Amino acid sequence: MEKLENYGKSDFYPFHMPGHKRQDFLNGFPDPYSIDITEIDGFDNLHHAEGILKESMERAAEIYGADQTCYLVNGSTCGILSAVCGSTAWGGKLLMARNCHKSAYHGLILNHLEPVYVYPSYLEGPGISGGVCPSDVRRILEQDKKREIQAVLVVSPTYEGVVSDIAGIAAAAHEHGIPLIVDEAHGAHLPFGERENGFPEPALSMGADVVIQSLHKTLPCFTQTAVLHMKGDLADRERICRYLGMFQSSSPSYVFMAAMEQCIRFMDGDGRREMAAYGKRLERFFQQVKDLRNLKVLDWEKIVEADHSRKAGAAPGTISVYGWDPSKIVISCKRVWFKNVSGERQRLSGEALGNILRERYHLEMEMCAPEYVIGMTSVMDTEEGLLRLEKALWELDQELDTEPESVSGRTGEGHGDRGLSELPQPPLRLSPAEAMEMPGIRKRLSESAGSVSREFIYLYPPGIPVLAPGEEITEDVLERAAWYEAMGLSVQGLEDPSLSNIITVAEK
Repeated sequence: MEKLENYGKSDFYPFHMPGHKRQDFLNGFPDPYSIDITEIDGFDNLHHAEGILKESMERAAEIYGADQTCYLVNGSTCGILSAVCGSTAWGGKLLMARNCHKSAYHGLILNHLEPVYVYPSYLEGPGISGGVCPSDVRRILEQDKKREIQAVLVVSPTYEGVVSDIAGIAAAAHEHGIPLIVDEAHGAHLPFGERENGFPEPALSMGADVVIQSLHKTLPCFTQTAVLHMKGDLADRERICRYLGMFQSSSPSYVFMAAMEQCIRFMDGDGRREMAAYGKRLERFFQQVKDLRNLKVLDWEKIVEADHSRKAGAAPGTISVYGWDPSKIVISCKRVWFKNVSGERQRLSGEALGNILRERYHLEMEMCAPEYVIGMTSVMDTEEGLLRLEKALWELDQELDTEPESVSGRTGEGHGDRGLSELPQPPLRLSPAEAMEMPGIRKRLSESAGSVSREFIYLYPPGIPVLAPGEEITEDVLERAAWYEAMGLSVQGLEDPSLSNIITVAEK
């Protein structure tokens, strides 16, 4: 409590979630203890809503354009689990983007599903994952001659703000009579954004059947608050809601539910005007930092330049990056060098850049990746906060220099720039559930190549696995994990916190 209070009183500026940015946007939210109740008479029950909660969620559905909206008090995670389990049969197949959050993989395990992966494109310039091409989804579905795939799951926007062609993906799914689930955890603000400010269309208006959004990520609401929207007839609403009753707490927080209601009402009223002003603040920020010499701040122009799928004459449905969410500030330090405290010239990693911004400028970023950092913004971000980041980047930029393009571009042993950020494609040997239920054996991670993993390996955030249970451990994965650890990034998923050992499927 003391540490939380001290951080709240400090001058550290939060370029991270939650989206309220430590501000009471309602100017007087009640003392949480005074409204923290249980399901007493007159206050309805989230798992059998008939009164005030039913009316509240119906109003939310009307605002978002859904046929049904459900409040989630266990975050987007419970919504993703419910959508996956409620849209597939036990032991079925799910077509899912390989850059999905770990919670989607947990859904695979819980329902014993066999994943069929579709890989997002890779934007080599900024070094980030792009979107999923509708043509790739259609091709995989057409190859599914026995019609075993029961749903499609993609994430859009990504952590870096990349938006896929949801309309094209939805059309491909609907042609095969199956629903499209969109993990739009980072897009709860999109329905309220002005298109003229660069905010893309939300997934629900582009044909998605089930959409999960984290209110706390990009809107002024408490951590752990989220919503699940359903639209159309392809999604089995009754079944999804039944799973929500399993994955959510049986004692849902009225503090959370009241906050969600107030947040959505605010966004549908004054929030729309605030979003327009916020969009202008972002436009000014991106304009001011576009000429940085060494550090690069990602914008739509740089994304289009890096996306080879957008070449002239590209056929409909073959564009991987359909849009971009400007609420994400992605600062690339690719091929950038700096002088460390010893005066030695050293490659600037995302972790090092994040540390400098934190320690020198008191700017706390959301995420550090190998070659970039992400600052998450929301409608609550102030002009002063964006100006602080702008000034810090310009000051830092003067101290840095960039490696010439002619140099090989190696960022560490065994890896070039492309190898660090592009998703690996380890062979799938078993379904995740099969792997986790088989006998395991502990091996040295460095000596485990060729074995089948029973564990995850991922950076957190964002929680996207570079290795999932059932996949073969490749040299590429091992090199990547070792390099991430050497860079000081948070590598998680293994039972062994030292990252020395991994549990693999015991060989027969």
